Amino acid sequence: MRNAAIQHIEAKFLRQDVTVFNTGDSVRVHWKVKEGEKERVQAFEGIVIRKTKGAHRATFTVRKLSFGVGVERVFPLHSPRYEKIEVLSRGDVNRKRLFYLRELKGKAARVDVIEEPKPAKKAASAS
Repeated sequence: MRNAAIQHIEAKFLRQDVTVFNTGDSVRVHWKVKEGEKERVQAFEGIVIRKTKGAHRATFTVRKLSFGVGVERVFPLHSPRYEKIEVLSRGDVNRKRLFYLRELKGKAARVDVIEEPKPAKKAASAS
């Protein structure tokens, strides 16, 4: 009984507009930052190296290089603090956890990109 009650309460706080992305994708997370009285949106762009499961506890970790130093940040998937998640490119990886990218540098740290087919332009019909 308690488990059903908790699930009912947690269901109210789950986001409905969650962007679909996977490990290895390059994403840009628009996170709301509060500085004193003001609030602004700051983008964090990098590769998703991990996604964890769970209803409202689901998280994902994004890694980027900032001035030659690797920076990782863990974001809650259902948090009201982010404005949106943009998928910049889809990665072609065979694992769910890409922790091996931490030791790699330069071109070796790249992830293969899946080329998405572009829609064909309609030819002008001669009438």
